[in-house]
Amino acid sequence: MTTPRRTPPSPPPPTGRRRRPVDRVRWWTYALLTLAAVVCLFPLYWMFVVATTDSATATRMPPEVVPGGNFLHLAELVLTTVPFLKSVANSVIVAGTIGVGHAVLCALAGFAFAKLAFRGRDVLFLVVVLTMTVPTQLAIIPQYLIISELGWVDTLQALIVPGLASAFGIFWMRQHLATTLSDELMQAARIDGANSWQIFWRIAFPIVRPAAFVLGLFGYVTAWNDFLWPFVVLKSPDTYTVQIAIKALQNNFSVDLGLAMSGSFLATLPLIVLFVLVGRRMVSGILDGAFKG
Repeated sequence: MTTPRRTPPSPPPPTGRRRRPVDRVRWWTYALLTLAAVVCLFPLYWMFVVATTDSATATRMPPEVVPGGNFLHLAELVLTTVPFLKSVANSVIVAGTIGVGHAVLCALAGFAFAKLAFRGRDVLFLVVVLTMTVPTQLAIIPQYLIISELGWVDTLQALIVPGLASAFGIFWMRQHLATTLSDELMQAARIDGANSWQIFWRIAFPIVRPAAFVLGLFGYVTAWNDFLWPFVVLKSPDTYTVQIAIKALQNNFSVDLGLAMSGSFLATLPLIVLFVLVGRRMVSGILDGAFKG
């Protein structure tokens, strides 16, 4: 005797209310994004306007919003007043080395804190996190004494070595590795005969490469914009970074805003070019860390 086959229940009748598409973007979203972009880009545009005119433009009311034709003259004056190109090269060396150091060393330390078991790991990580609460200005005097004992005053390594890693970078990479690298994958690699360094370089670092790339960019921009520590430790014009070169454009009694803004705009151009080249990858790296974390 065969049993009758049950028919599946029919779907409920559609209601009169239509569901709105999830991916639909309202017009005011674009308006807010456009307004935010204008607010962020206006200081850069205003800097270019002052750099193409003179110091009176910055204090003129109503302010001028049309660039002038004096930029090439002021740029030539910047290049002849201070060794600006040499300073840009020094900043590229310092910021590039610090950026690579942030990407590799912070990932290595984060891997150790996240996946390696050793005595005092949690206490040491707590100390690293607590250092983020200490103002950087408090470390200038002991840091200068150490640099002076090593004979690194007025050298680029005095800027590079203290900035190769940061507590924020170690914390960020540790949290990222703790959520993206599984213990089962590490155990399988150890069964295959891989040591800790091989696991980090061949497995862990490729997994967190987008986040490490973003961290390296943050370290690059921070080192490029740093002023206080280079101002303390650098003495001769041959070792100036770009921020110290801009400071050298000013005298002790007055400031030529047109000249200073021209130097600032020239110093900003490399960062703009860098963002144009790697901006999409930086955003994807940030989103990758946000979704995986």
